[in-house]
Amino acid sequence: MSHPSHSSHSAGGGSEFVKQSSLYQEFLAEREEILRHKWLESERLGYDIGFERALLDWIRKHRDSWRAARRAHANNTPSPFGNGSRSGFPAHGASADTSANASRGSDGPH
Repeated sequence: MSHPSHSSHSAGGGSEFVKQSSLYQEFLAEREEILRHKWLESERLGYDIGFERALLDWIRKHRDSWRAARRAHANNTPSPFGNGSRSGFPAHGASADTSANASRGSDGPH
């Protein structure tokens, strides 16, 4: 049985709503940091460590401090939307070339 609230979203409208959600923005920012970590560790070790290893390593070593810094920054930065949205918040510690690495997905430098 279909839920009425879901049927009102068209394929494009619903996906646009998701893309604007703060949860999705958090997911994208975290993914970007994991891919950055994957690239840095792969460069340091001289071979591609793979996404799963990078994910587990990043969670173990960096996730808590990254989230704390992100929350602290969000609490000190007024939202342009006035509703607590953090869309547009740059990834913590990300460099200018990070978005290029993230857009490659798991096919970054080997």
